[in-house]
Amino acid sequence: MAKSITGRFAPSPSGRMHLGNAFSCLLAWLSARSAGGRIILRHEDLDPRRCRREYALQLEEDLLWLGLDWDEGGSAGGERYFQSSRRDIYEFYLEKLREKGLLYPCFCSRADLHAASAPHASDGSLIYSGACRNLSPEQRQARSRQRAPALRLKVPDEEIVFSDGVYGKYRVNLCRDCGDFILRRSDGVHAYQLAVAADDGLMGVTQVVRGRDLLSSTPWQLYLQRELGFPAPEYFHVPLLVGAGGRRLSKRDGDLDLGALRASGISPCRVTGRLAFLAGLTDREEALSPEELLPLFDWSRVKKEDIRVK
Repeated sequence: MAKSITGRFAPSPSGRMHLGNAFSCLLAWLSARSAGGRIILRHEDLDPRRCRREYALQLEEDLLWLGLDWDEGGSAGGERYFQSSRRDIYEFYLEKLREKGLLYPCFCSRADLHAASAPHASDGSLIYSGACRNLSPEQRQARSRQRAPALRLKVPDEEIVFSDGVYGKYRVNLCRDCGDFILRRSDGVHAYQLAVAADDGLMGVTQVVRGRDLLSSTPWQLYLQRELGFPAPEYFHVPLLVGAGGRRLSKRDGDLDLGALRASGISPCRVTGRLAFLAGLTDREEALSPEELLPLFDWSRVKKEDIRVK
């Protein structure tokens, strides 16, 4: 008997949803609904400087306008699942990791982290040098008088291997290719890696569909899920929609946001039909609702290369 699928929408309410966000949400919805599965909506609003509740409500309205409904969270009733309201939960899981001896305070400044000698991963991201990992209690006490620390998770010299539903086998060494990573910033804000691993586990998410820019963070989340006692979901990382020069679409820049598209008078079926065509699900661009796309959905048809839009 095939296991039931629970997918999720996990937008960051930092601005109006753009076409790239809608692309990922549509594929997540089609993947879950085509298998008779459920969808959870969760607002990933950890960054207090950029995220606003009014953006979250607008995101929900835009999803419904597109015909992308969900079963839990948001306007579906019950808890609305704002990560900013779940800090006690993240602290509970931090304590579990602390009891296992996996956390340590990190006093490195941004300048320290971006030093010329800092190693970089293949995607250009920094790999932490481990400078604070083995500080003595006396050194930690002295540095804490000068700077509030972040909390980092120790990773072992271990290989993580998983199969992505779009890009296939992915293999990294946690220590060499990822490095110790932050779970709580020095200002007390919990890191995305901790929040998403805990929430996916607690909410019973079995399938994660998101942009391929998050593929490299998956090994960290798999390691966290294992240490916290949660089963790992299946991952499907999808190509990014990019603009001129291959630049990824951004809420900050207002790239093809749904507000502008809706103001132009375009129908939601035109939007979802175009996204399906861009993904490779249809052979020509035509107005199609998400419901009409269900019988056409097949992961083997989804493109792997980033997709240029105008």
